[in-house]
Amino acid sequence: MKVIDFECDTPTVEAVTDTIRLIQEGRGFDKEGYAQNMAPGWSAQIGMTLEEFNEAKEKEGLTSLALKLCDVDMKNAMSHEDVIQMLDVADVEVACIGNAGRRASNEDVAGFAAEYPERLVPWFRIWGDEGDNGVRLLEDGVKELGCKGFEVSSYREQRYINDAAFYPYYAKCVELNIPVRITTGIHLLSDRPHDYAHPKNLDQVARDFPELTIVAGLAGWPWVSDLVAIATRHRNIYIDFACRRVKHLIAPGSGYEMLIYYGNRILQDKILFASGWGTMQIPLTQLIAECEELPLKDSVRQKWMHDNAAKVLRL
Repeated sequence: MKVIDFECDTPTVEAVTDTIRLIQEGRGFDKEGYAQNMAPGWSAQIGMTLEEFNEAKEKEGLTSLALKLCDVDMKNAMSHEDVIQMLDVADVEVACIGNAGRRASNEDVAGFAAEYPERLVPWFRIWGDEGDNGVRLLEDGVKELGCKGFEVSSYREQRYINDAAFYPYYAKCVELNIPVRITTGIHLLSDRPHDYAHPKNLDQVARDFPELTIVAGLAGWPWVSDLVAIATRHRNIYIDFACRRVKHLIAPGSGYEMLIYYGNRILQDKILFASGWGTMQIPLTQLIAECEELPLKDSVRQKWMHDNAAKVLRL
Protein backbone atom coordinates (compact mmCIF):
# COMPACT_ATOMS: atom_id res chain seq x y z
CA MET A 1 0.00 0.00 0.00
CA LYS A 2 1.26 3.44 -0.93
CA VAL A 3 1.31 5.87 1.99
CA ILE A 4 1.05 9.63 2.47
CA ASP A 5 2.92 10.81 5.56
CA PHE A 6 1.30 13.98 6.87
CA GLU A 7 4.21 14.82 9.20
CA CYS A 8 7.57 13.58 7.99
CA ASP A 9 10.73 14.70 9.74
CA THR A 10 13.61 15.64 7.46
CA PRO A 11 16.69 15.95 9.72
CA THR A 12 18.86 17.63 7.12
CA VAL A 13 21.71 20.08 7.76
CA GLU A 14 19.26 22.91 7.09
CA ALA A 15 16.82 21.59 9.69
CA VAL A 16 19.50 21.25 12.36
CA THR A 17 20.80 24.72 11.56
CA ASP A 18 17.37 26.26 12.08
CA THR A 19 16.86 24.26 15.28
CA ILE A 20 20.08 25.77 16.64
CA ARG A 21 18.83 29.24 15.71
CA LEU A 22 15.56 28.72 17.55
CA ILE A 23 17.35 27.44 20.65
CA GLN A 24 19.63 30.45 20.65
CA GLU A 25 16.59 32.74 20.34
CA GLY A 26 14.89 31.07 23.30
CA ARG A 27 12.30 29.37 21.12
CA GLY A 28 13.70 25.87 21.08
CA PHE A 29 12.85 22.55 22.69
CA ASP A 30 15.26 23.07 25.60
CA LYS A 31 12.47 23.24 28.16
CA GLU A 32 11.91 21.17 31.28
CA GLY A 33 8.65 19.65 30.07
CA TYR A 34 10.42 18.22 27.05
CA ALA A 35 13.28 16.97 29.20
CA GLN A 36 10.87 15.07 31.46
CA ASN A 37 9.65 13.06 28.48
CA MET A 38 12.60 12.99 26.12
CA ALA A 39 15.57 12.61 28.49
CA PRO A 40 16.05 8.85 27.99
CA GLY A 41 16.28 9.23 24.22
CA TRP A 42 18.27 12.45 24.32
CA SER A 43 20.82 11.08 26.77
CA ALA A 44 21.35 7.98 24.62
CA GLN A 45 21.86 10.13 21.52
CA ILE A 46 24.46 12.26 23.27
CA GLY A 47 26.19 9.16 24.65
CA MET A 48 25.31 9.67 28.31
CA THR A 49 23.51 7.56 30.85
CA LEU A 50 20.26 9.04 32.08
CA GLU A 51 21.92 9.76 35.42
CA GLU A 52 24.78 11.59 33.71
CA PHE A 53 22.30 13.56 31.61
CA ASN A 54 20.34 14.71 34.66
CA GLU A 55 23.53 15.65 36.50
CA ALA A 56 24.74 17.66 33.50
CA LYS A 57 21.36 19.35 33.25
CA GLU A 58 21.74 20.61 36.82
CA LYS A 59 25.32 21.74 36.33
CA GLU A 60 25.35 23.27 32.83
CA GLY A 61 21.68 23.69 31.97
CA LEU A 62 19.31 22.14 29.49
CA THR A 63 20.17 24.57 26.69
CA SER A 64 23.77 23.39 26.69
CA LEU A 65 22.62 19.79 26.41
CA ALA A 66 20.18 20.67 23.63
CA LEU A 67 23.03 22.20 21.64
CA LYS A 68 25.12 19.07 22.23
CA LEU A 69 22.21 17.08 20.86
CA CYS A 70 22.24 19.34 17.80
CA ASP A 71 25.96 18.59 17.35
CA VAL A 72 25.11 14.89 17.18
CA ASP A 73 22.20 15.60 14.83
CA MET A 74 24.48 17.61 12.57
CA LYS A 75 26.94 14.72 12.30
CA ASN A 76 24.06 12.37 11.45
CA ALA A 77 22.19 14.79 9.19
CA MET A 78 20.48 13.25 6.17
CA SER A 79 21.08 14.47 2.67
CA HIS A 80 18.13 15.27 0.45
CA GLU A 81 18.80 12.04 -1.41
CA ASP A 82 18.81 10.11 1.87
CA VAL A 83 15.34 11.43 2.71
CA ILE A 84 13.92 10.37 -0.64
CA GLN A 85 15.52 6.95 -0.33
CA MET A 86 13.89 6.59 3.10
CA LEU A 87 10.51 7.38 1.53
CA ASP A 88 11.14 4.87 -1.25
CA VAL A 89 11.99 2.07 1.19
CA ALA A 90 8.90 2.84 3.26
CA ASP A 91 6.59 3.03 0.20
CA VAL A 92 5.71 6.62 1.05
CA GLU A 93 4.30 8.19 -2.07
CA VAL A 94 4.10 11.76 -0.71
CA ALA A 95 5.44 13.34 2.48
CA CYS A 96 4.55 16.65 4.09
CA ILE A 97 7.65 18.46 5.30
CA GLY A 98 8.24 21.60 7.33
CA ASN A 99 5.51 20.81 9.85
CA ALA A 100 7.47 18.54 12.17
CA GLY A 101 8.95 19.46 15.55
CA ARG A 102 12.37 20.21 14.15
CA ARG A 103 12.30 21.69 10.70
CA ALA A 104 14.28 23.91 8.36
CA SER A 105 13.41 27.49 7.49
CA ASN A 106 10.46 28.07 5.17
CA GLU A 107 12.84 28.91 2.36
CA ASP A 108 14.87 25.72 2.83
CA VAL A 109 11.76 23.55 3.16
CA ALA A 110 10.31 25.00 -0.03
CA GLY A 111 13.63 24.64 -1.84
CA PHE A 112 13.91 20.98 -0.88
CA ALA A 113 10.33 20.30 -1.97
CA ALA A 114 10.96 22.01 -5.30
CA GLU A 115 13.66 19.41 -6.02
CA TYR A 116 11.06 16.62 -5.66
CA PRO A 117 7.68 18.22 -6.41
CA GLU A 118 5.91 14.88 -6.88
CA ARG A 119 7.11 13.55 -3.52
CA LEU A 120 7.24 16.44 -1.05
CA VAL A 121 4.59 18.91 0.12
CA PRO A 122 6.07 21.95 1.88
CA TRP A 123 4.29 23.61 4.82
CA PHE A 124 4.72 27.19 6.00
CA ARG A 125 5.36 28.11 9.63
CA ILE A 126 5.83 31.38 11.47
CA TRP A 127 5.41 32.32 15.11
CA GLY A 128 2.13 34.15 14.77
CA ASP A 129 3.31 37.34 16.45
CA GLU A 130 4.23 39.12 13.24
CA GLY A 131 0.83 40.75 12.73
CA ASP A 132 -0.01 42.01 9.25
CA ASN A 133 3.53 41.33 8.11
CA GLY A 134 3.09 37.67 9.03
CA VAL A 135 0.01 37.40 6.85
CA ARG A 136 1.99 38.85 3.96
CA LEU A 137 4.76 36.36 4.65
CA LEU A 138 2.24 33.53 4.50
CA GLU A 139 0.90 34.75 1.18
CA ASP A 140 4.43 35.04 -0.21
CA GLY A 141 5.22 31.59 1.14
CA VAL A 142 2.37 30.13 -0.87
CA LYS A 143 2.63 32.23 -4.03
CA GLU A 144 6.40 32.66 -4.24
CA LEU A 145 7.85 29.65 -2.38
CA GLY A 146 5.17 27.13 -3.29
CA CYS A 147 4.10 26.12 0.23
CA LYS A 148 0.88 24.09 0.30
CA GLY A 149 -0.30 24.44 3.91
CA PHE A 150 0.00 26.48 7.08
CA GLU A 151 1.12 25.04 10.43
CA VAL A 152 -0.04 26.44 13.79
CA SER A 153 1.36 25.38 17.17
CA SER A 154 -0.51 27.85 19.32
CA TYR A 155 1.12 26.86 22.59
CA ARG A 156 4.49 28.01 21.25
CA GLU A 157 3.05 31.49 20.78
CA GLN A 158 1.31 31.23 24.19
CA ARG A 159 -2.09 31.67 22.60
CA TYR A 160 -5.21 29.56 22.34
CA ILE A 161 -6.20 27.97 19.04
CA ASN A 162 -9.09 30.42 18.64
CA ASP A 163 -7.13 33.53 19.61
CA ALA A 164 -8.05 36.51 17.43
CA ALA A 165 -4.39 36.91 16.46
CA PHE A 166 -4.68 33.76 14.33
CA TYR A 167 -7.85 34.80 12.53
CA PRO A 168 -6.18 36.85 9.76
CA TYR A 169 -4.04 33.79 9.00
CA TYR A 170 -7.05 31.49 8.90
CA ALA A 171 -8.82 33.92 6.58
CA LYS A 172 -5.77 34.05 4.31
CA CYS A 173 -5.68 30.23 4.18
CA VAL A 174 -9.28 30.26 2.94
CA GLU A 175 -8.39 32.87 0.33
CA LEU A 176 -5.34 30.88 -0.79
CA ASN A 177 -7.28 27.59 -0.71
CA ILE A 178 -4.75 25.81 1.52
CA PRO A 179 -5.31 23.69 4.64
CA VAL A 180 -4.23 24.66 8.13
CA ARG A 181 -2.82 22.08 10.52
CA ILE A 182 -3.34 23.00 14.15
CA THR A 183 -1.57 21.04 16.88
CA THR A 184 -4.10 19.80 19.45
CA GLY A 185 -3.68 18.21 22.83
CA ILE A 186 -1.38 18.56 25.80
CA HIS A 187 2.00 20.16 25.16
CA LEU A 188 5.33 19.78 26.93
CA LEU A 189 6.21 23.41 27.67
CA SER A 190 5.75 23.40 31.44
CA ASP A 191 6.30 27.15 31.78
CA ARG A 192 2.83 27.99 30.40
CA PRO A 193 -0.80 26.82 30.69
CA HIS A 194 -1.36 23.25 29.60
CA ASP A 195 -4.53 23.82 27.59
CA TYR A 196 -3.48 26.29 24.87
CA ALA A 197 -4.06 23.55 22.29
CA HIS A 198 -7.26 22.13 23.76
CA PRO A 199 -9.33 20.84 20.81
CA LYS A 200 -12.55 22.32 22.19
CA ASN A 201 -11.40 25.64 20.74
CA LEU A 202 -11.42 24.17 17.24
CA ASP A 203 -15.19 24.29 17.35
CA GLN A 204 -15.24 28.07 17.25
CA VAL A 205 -12.63 28.20 14.48
CA ALA A 206 -14.62 25.72 12.39
CA ARG A 207 -17.82 27.70 12.93
CA ASP A 208 -16.17 31.01 12.04
CA PHE A 209 -14.35 29.55 9.01
CA PRO A 210 -16.60 26.85 7.52
CA GLU A 211 -14.61 26.86 4.26
CA LEU A 212 -11.26 26.36 6.00
CA THR A 213 -9.81 22.84 5.82
CA ILE A 214 -8.55 22.11 9.33
CA VAL A 215 -6.32 19.21 10.34
CA ALA A 216 -6.10 18.63 14.08
CA GLY A 217 -2.55 17.44 14.52
CA LEU A 218 -1.43 14.90 17.14
CA ALA A 219 -4.97 13.67 17.86
CA GLY A 220 -5.80 15.82 20.87
CA TRP A 221 -4.73 13.61 23.80
CA PRO A 222 -5.85 13.63 26.60
CA TRP A 223 -8.97 15.31 25.20
CA VAL A 224 -9.46 12.81 22.38
CA SER A 225 -13.17 12.42 23.03
CA ASP A 226 -13.64 16.20 22.72
CA LEU A 227 -11.79 16.23 19.40
CA VAL A 228 -13.73 13.25 18.04
CA ALA A 229 -17.03 14.85 19.02
CA ILE A 230 -16.10 18.16 17.42
CA ALA A 231 -14.92 16.43 14.24
CA THR A 232 -18.34 14.81 13.92
CA ARG A 233 -19.92 18.29 14.00
CA HIS A 234 -17.86 19.85 11.21
CA ARG A 235 -17.23 18.56 7.72
CA ASN A 236 -14.00 20.58 7.50
CA ILE A 237 -12.12 19.03 10.47
CA TYR A 238 -9.69 16.15 9.98
CA ILE A 239 -7.45 14.42 12.55
CA ASP A 240 -3.91 13.08 12.26
CA PHE A 241 -2.16 10.91 14.84
CA ALA A 242 1.44 12.06 14.46
CA CYS A 243 3.99 11.03 17.09
CA ARG A 244 1.83 8.17 18.36
CA ARG A 245 2.79 4.48 18.34
CA VAL A 246 -0.01 2.14 17.25
CA LYS A 247 0.56 -0.03 20.31
CA HIS A 248 -0.26 3.00 22.43
CA LEU A 249 -3.32 3.91 20.38
CA ILE A 250 -4.86 0.48 20.80
CA ALA A 251 -3.79 -0.23 24.39
CA PRO A 252 -6.68 -0.51 26.87
CA GLY A 253 -7.10 2.71 28.81
CA SER A 254 -4.89 4.73 26.45
CA GLY A 255 -7.59 7.32 25.87
CA TYR A 256 -7.72 6.75 22.10
CA GLU A 257 -10.63 4.30 22.15
CA MET A 258 -13.07 6.79 20.62
CA LEU A 259 -10.62 7.68 17.84
CA ILE A 260 -10.31 4.04 16.84
CA TYR A 261 -14.03 3.29 17.19
CA TYR A 262 -15.39 6.30 15.30
CA GLY A 263 -12.42 6.41 12.96
CA ASN A 264 -13.47 3.00 11.72
CA ARG A 265 -17.02 4.25 11.23
CA ILE A 266 -18.42 7.77 10.84
CA LEU A 267 -14.97 9.43 10.86
CA GLN A 268 -13.32 6.98 8.50
CA ASP A 269 -12.92 9.72 5.87
CA LYS A 270 -11.22 12.10 8.30
CA ILE A 271 -8.25 10.29 9.88
CA LEU A 272 -4.74 10.77 8.47
CA PHE A 273 -1.49 8.90 9.03
CA ALA A 274 1.39 11.12 10.15
CA SER A 275 4.58 9.55 11.43
CA GLY A 276 6.52 12.20 13.33
CA TRP A 277 9.25 9.56 13.16
CA GLY A 278 12.04 11.95 14.14
CA THR A 279 10.30 12.92 17.35
CA MET A 280 9.57 9.26 18.04
CA GLN A 281 13.16 8.24 17.16
CA ILE A 282 11.69 5.19 15.44
CA PRO A 283 12.29 4.37 11.76
CA LEU A 284 9.57 5.43 9.37
CA THR A 285 9.31 1.92 7.94
CA GLN A 286 8.61 0.51 11.40
CA LEU A 287 5.91 3.04 12.23
CA ILE A 288 4.15 2.30 8.94
CA ALA A 289 4.44 -1.46 9.46
CA GLU A 290 2.89 -1.12 12.92
CA CYS A 291 -0.22 0.39 11.33
CA GLU A 292 -1.12 -3.10 10.14
CA GLU A 293 -2.05 -3.78 13.78
CA LEU A 294 -4.78 -1.14 13.74
CA PRO A 295 -8.18 -2.87 14.00
CA LEU A 296 -9.49 -1.40 10.77
CA LYS A 297 -11.33 -2.72 7.78
CA ASP A 298 -9.01 -2.87 4.76
CA SER A 299 -10.97 -0.15 2.98
CA VAL A 300 -10.69 2.10 6.01
CA ARG A 301 -6.96 1.45 6.38
CA GLN A 302 -6.50 2.63 2.79
CA LYS A 303 -8.28 5.86 3.68
CA TRP A 304 -6.26 6.45 6.85
CA MET A 305 -2.90 5.72 5.22
CA HIS A 306 -3.43 7.48 1.89
CA ASP A 307 -6.78 8.55 0.50
CA ASN A 308 -7.90 11.01 3.17
CA ALA A 309 -4.61 12.88 3.03
CA ALA A 310 -4.78 12.96 -0.76
CA LYS A 311 -8.17 14.66 -0.46
CA VAL A 312 -6.91 17.25 2.07
CA LEU A 313 -3.83 17.99 -0.03
CA ARG A 314 -5.88 18.03 -3.25
CA LEU A 315 -3.54 15.58 -4.95
